[in-house]
Amino acid sequence: MRIISGSHRGRHISPDKNFSARPTTDFAKENLFNVLTNYVDMEGIRALDLFSGTGSISYEFASRGAEEIISIEANYKHYAFIQRTARELGFTNMRIYKTEVFAACKKLNGKKFDLVFADPPYNLDRILDIPAAIFDNDLLAENGIAVIEHPEQVHFSDHPRFSEHRQYGSVNFSLFR
Repeated sequence: MRIISGSHRGRHISPDKNFSARPTTDFAKENLFNVLTNYVDMEGIRALDLFSGTGSISYEFASRGAEEIISIEANYKHYAFIQRTARELGFTNMRIYKTEVFAACKKLNGKKFDLVFADPPYNLDRILDIPAAIFDNDLLAENGIAVIEHPEQVHFSDHPRFSEHRQYGSVNFSLFR
């Protein structure tokens, strides 16, 4: 896994071999960020990374100049890895919280983010509740964008804020505005 662009471009991140998170592939991440840069200038944004896993997306936001990144991860090993890696990379604009995502969204209610990214476990029972967690808690700034990574069999196209679907290999993203 590597940081695709920005101040830390090309930097490799290597989680422990017993890490249980499924990081977004570099191929999918690069293509997604190519799309996102057409919608959002990453410089100075406020970003929320839900189900942070390895922290890969948070590091990408930080490397590309985001002003503030909040990373939410419930697994202690993953949380500790993200904290350690952010410190090693010098990303002082990242705040990492070890908590459950739906509770975190309620706690963040009304705090606005220009970009919200969610990469839940594909077998998460409440995967279809993620847009509600974002929009019912008013987390998206005006003109902001939310992205949910999901398995192929999950569809969000009926959601009123759904904007588009992108697929890169076996990785699927739904974008909301």
